[in-house]
Amino acid sequence: MSSIRPPVSEGPFSRLREKAGDEGAARIGPHPNPLPQAGEGVKLPGRQPLLTRGGWGSFLVALLLICALAPLLNLIVPADSVFHLSDYAVALLGRIMCYAICALAMDLIWGYTGILSLGHGLFFALGGYVMGMYLMRQIGRDGNYKSDLPDFMVFLDWKELPWHWALSDSFIATLLLVVLVPGVVAFVFGYFAFRSRIKGVYFSIITQAMTFAAMLLFFRNETGFGGNNGFTDFKRILGFAVATQNMRMVLFVLTGLTLLAFFLLARWLVRAKFGRVLQAIRDAESRVMFSGYNPLGYKLAIWTLSAVMCGIAGALYVPQVGIINPGEMSPANSIEIAIWAAVGGRGTLVGPIVGAFVVSGAKSWLTVAAPEFWLYFLGGLFIVVTLFLPDGVVGLVKKLKSVRGAKK
Repeated sequence: MSSIRPPVSEGPFSRLREKAGDEGAARIGPHPNPLPQAGEGVKLPGRQPLLTRGGWGSFLVALLLICALAPLLNLIVPADSVFHLSDYAVALLGRIMCYAICALAMDLIWGYTGILSLGHGLFFALGGYVMGMYLMRQIGRDGNYKSDLPDFMVFLDWKELPWHWALSDSFIATLLLVVLVPGVVAFVFGYFAFRSRIKGVYFSIITQAMTFAAMLLFFRNETGFGGNNGFTDFKRILGFAVATQNMRMVLFVLTGLTLLAFFLLARWLVRAKFGRVLQAIRDAESRVMFSGYNPLGYKLAIWTLSAVMCGIAGALYVPQVGIINPGEMSPANSIEIAIWAAVGGRGTLVGPIVGAFVVSGAKSWLTVAAPEFWLYFLGGLFIVVTLFLPDGVVGLVKKLKSVRGAKK
């Protein structure tokens, strides 16, 4: 089918060319926005590269730090050397990288889609509980009661495992459930919430209520999740001792690689057509609907993906920390995830990772140096960022660079 040329605009530039005649039109020059000729399509902007040259350089530096430098400083450099990376630092950095994965997931749903969730701590804890169930089964008869059942079940006089523990002794099944459990919960919740057009502060409140209700459920002993004590005293994973220095480093490297992989995935998504639709939903969802797109599928997809990312982060978190309990589902933890994204800079991908390191690092220091002031510091930091740094730390750095470039 031959393309039909659209009618010429009736703007002032067209009327000026008509009055001037052929000679005057030659002096005026061509139209600043000429219409496409017959058979000529509209040129869309080309796809941007996944990372710039400098971005790939930074990515490779991070990869070397995680896979080469950190193991070298922890395993090879003597403990009495100033360059030695202590086991405590390895565990702390590994835990913060798990938090950074959650912050990255929050940026996808909040920074790029405009949906503020205050319930992502639930998905983080669900992934952690799935991994914790596997680790509890790996204890075997090495527990305090020398039973095949976990110690808390023996204490409660249980005679057999509940039905939801059926696949907990399989590592492959555990890996699948780490993805499926938070993914299915997020999909079901998101489908009904997004189909009902719930958005804004109402959606945030509902997600917070969801994670609070789940926390109360997991606190009950009869649910089979260890009650308020949760799961702890892990011994082995895949037959290897969890508490050894080598295993801690393996988990550290695996967490770092997962974070980098999720960063590349998020970068690819937001630069694709899918990501542009998400940003359009964030800016004007009604216009997206008038353009012929159904926002439900896009919002549901990114919501489920972000939940799965948090679940994987939780599964990596548990063997490094050595415990999982219902406190991980507290609404305060979910709010803290949003704070990481806000402090670092929403809609940047790098910003939430930076925010997780900055806030969690400050928390680790302040809870030891001045534990009574930590919550005041966190609240004050969030207020300062909201009022004076709406683009976060990364946005501030970009502004400083642009000012410095303008002066030159």
